[in-house]
Amino acid sequence: MSRTHPELRTPPPLPDGGLRVIALGGLGEIGRNMTVFEHAGKLLIVDIGVLFPEEHQPGVDVILPDFTAIRDRLDDVVAIVLTHGHEDHIGGVPYLLRERADIPLVGSKLTLAFIDAKLKEHRIRPVTVEVSEGDRVDFGPFGLEFLAVNHSIPDALAVAIRTAAGLVLHTGDFKMDQFPLDRRITDLRGFARLGEEGVDLFLTDSTNAEVPGFTTSEGELVPAIEKVFRTAPRRVIVSSFASHVHRIQQVLDQAHAHGRKVAFVGRSMVRNMGIARDLGYLNVPDGLVVDMKVLEKLPANQVCLVCTGSQGEPMAALSRMANRDHVIRITEGDTVLLASSLIPGNENAIYRVINELTRWGANVVHKGNAKVHVSGHASVGELVYCYNLVQPRNVMPVHGEWRHLRANGDLAIRTGVHPKGVVIAEDGFAVDLLNGRVKISGKVPAGNVYVDGETVGGATEAHLKDRRNLAEEGVVTVVAIVDADTGMLAEPPDFLARGFAHDETTFDAVVPLIEKALAKAAEEGVGGATQLEQLIARAVGQWAHRRGRRSPMIIPIVIDA
Repeated sequence: MSRTHPELRTPPPLPDGGLRVIALGGLGEIGRNMTVFEHAGKLLIVDIGVLFPEEHQPGVDVILPDFTAIRDRLDDVVAIVLTHGHEDHIGGVPYLLRERADIPLVGSKLTLAFIDAKLKEHRIRPVTVEVSEGDRVDFGPFGLEFLAVNHSIPDALAVAIRTAAGLVLHTGDFKMDQFPLDRRITDLRGFARLGEEGVDLFLTDSTNAEVPGFTTSEGELVPAIEKVFRTAPRRVIVSSFASHVHRIQQVLDQAHAHGRKVAFVGRSMVRNMGIARDLGYLNVPDGLVVDMKVLEKLPANQVCLVCTGSQGEPMAALSRMANRDHVIRITEGDTVLLASSLIPGNENAIYRVINELTRWGANVVHKGNAKVHVSGHASVGELVYCYNLVQPRNVMPVHGEWRHLRANGDLAIRTGVHPKGVVIAEDGFAVDLLNGRVKISGKVPAGNVYVDGETVGGATEAHLKDRRNLAEEGVVTVVAIVDADTGMLAEPPDFLARGFAHDETTFDAVVPLIEKALAKAAEEGVGGATQLEQLIARAVGQWAHRRGRRSPMIIPIVIDA
């Protein structure tokens, strides 16, 4: 199994007849999926997703892949293939189309409808090419064939990419549910047919590579969801991903069966469910979905709300309800159903929301106490099944944290793939397929790009460090009036502190330290305001650390008297 090479440099030009694969996101993380394929001077992109920020990234809205490596080659991009409509696969599309708006977007009907609605908000009119399973289409030197795969959103596709360098099969996100709600199963016959043709590189979903057995069928959630609707004494509030059409279909079915009316809450939920209903992916009985104003007049036991916020996102509807910052007030006897998984990194935020909801009297039903969620990703049994079916020459695990990628690579080896043919890459690694063999040839920039309000890429790791410092350690501003002739304090300095525990006498002990630092500076002939500010900041910082093991941000201001 190919190991990581931290010393890698910029890859050399791709040899004639070779295929280069560079993941700009999605490796070593759950989200931000983006893979670039280079062949014969042209580029094909599969997915451009976003990653949602964790607690140590305050103020960030979403995190994008870094487009630096392809920015000066955007004219070479022949298409962007979108495997399905989840945010971690389509959320970054508007940001690349801002730089070149006419790149064709290739995807299924529902996927393109979701991205089209998103692009309208960015005032971008895309060029779209709708495809479905079984379709074949060429873009430049890339021959694409699409296969149906089952996932937690309808209309997901795997893509086979044919080039002169070989045949690549990219599963996208998939599982092998044999009893899917929409009767659309993963095309294993197609996988086997491609295996007979000879798959030179197999990119496989790694999310559940540590989970034994087979992923539970979506239909097996019916009893738990039915129980919620049958036993809830008052309102039922369901939180889910705004794109989880299958799960919301089950909620609608049970609401209808138990005489409850439904309202969608949250802009993305209203938008996506409207699209899914209009395109026939969501079956909504007449009169079931009503406006919130209608719902407010009904008895509590006839009410169902479907909202966003299942990952504890601070601005989503459910978090705001938990914080008493939403027009919908949680009351004693309400039942809240969290119908989604816990994405790694979000656990603390989710449990905080669960605790607050419980505080207001809600009964919270979630994955930890009821069978109300199944994964959308293939477990070990399914992955091994696919390896044995496809029998690829080379394997590149994608979509997962390090432990998932390693576990997936080990599975491939156990099914007979040669260890040298299993490449564990990280974001930015150039993986070259040449003469049927893969190797890592270099590395390109692939860091995090933060969307922070209106700015894209403006916030850096240094900014986030400052924000974390402000949040955890506080800030102390020191205003010192210094006599220009003597270099000493003209009067005692003023201290303004926020988020730093102090009282009226706290900073008395700092003044002698500042005077000592200024005296030493005067002896050495140091008198510039900037230099004095640095000396004061150092003196105050050292005192704060000695006093309370704290490192507040120090903002010194020196004024000449």
